Amino acid sequence: MAVFLGVLTRSPLLEFDWRVAMWRPYRQWHEPAGLLDVLVVAGQRGPSATVALGWLGWRFWRSRNPRPLLVFLVALLLLNLSVGAVKLGTGRLGPGYAHAIGSDEFFRGGNMFPSGHTANGVVVWGTLAYLATRRRRTVGVLAALVALVVGLTTVYQGYHWFSDALGGWAAGALVLLALPRCEPLVERVTVWGRGLRERLRAEPVPVPAAVTVVGAHRHRGRGGRHGATDGPCPAGAAARSPSPCAPWRQASPSLATAAARSGVGVWNERGPPRVPGVPEMLVMCVP
Repeated sequence: MAVFLGVLTRSPLLEFDWRVAMWRPYRQWHEPAGLLDVLVVAGQRGPSATVALGWLGWRFWRSRNPRPLLVFLVALLLLNLSVGAVKLGTGRLGPGYAHAIGSDEFFRGGNMFPSGHTANGVVVWGTLAYLATRRRRTVGVLAALVALVVGLTTVYQGYHWFSDALGGWAAGALVLLALPRCEPLVERVTVWGRGLRERLRAEPVPVPAAVTVVGAHRHRGRGGRHGATDGPCPAGAAARSPSPCAPWRQASPSLATAAARSGVGVWNERGPPRVPGVPEMLVMCVP
């Protein structure tokens, strides 16, 4: 905001912008042009973000900790929202499209303020330094040098005013300062993701097989001394004759549970099994 107001109020910063632009550094020092064209790629969002995402993705695969990757994605989101909004709001033209010498070139439909290359260089490499676990100071110094070179290179090439680069450095620094305040959100997302993964990996609880308790049915057989014999419904009787086992019926679930937990489910020579709490007329059908 201070840089924007300084240019808008025609402070000495605007005069310096015009002096540098009219001096045309790329013509005064044309020798390093090839090298600087390569170095400025470190500020382009596509290549730099791809390299950073590849490294953070490998780190996530090794450690199973999504925090670094989530922090970097949050930083990119903040960068796009803040810098994009300011670019659209100010509408500044670059030195190559200026209308009048000494004008601030704001609100003319451009998108030069602040410098996206510079802000992206600060955020991408600064976030990697923020996430570094070893040699953090060294990585931070390298990130600052990359951001400085990228910003000055855009001015050297005549793409941006010096105040554009100054605004890019400020915008990127604000994003880095906001990252610690986003840590609670990243932590909540991490916990939610781990809980979801555990629920998806959990095995389904096996459903116990239903226990069928049927009423004891005595039928009259053929044979014996008096021509009739009483006994329980024999196994397979339903398949041989529909009359003896046709009246079987299923008891209530509570009785079935009691019979299943009793541990007694077979017939013996003394008669049907005894289940505590279950009437004697109910027995388990044993094939």
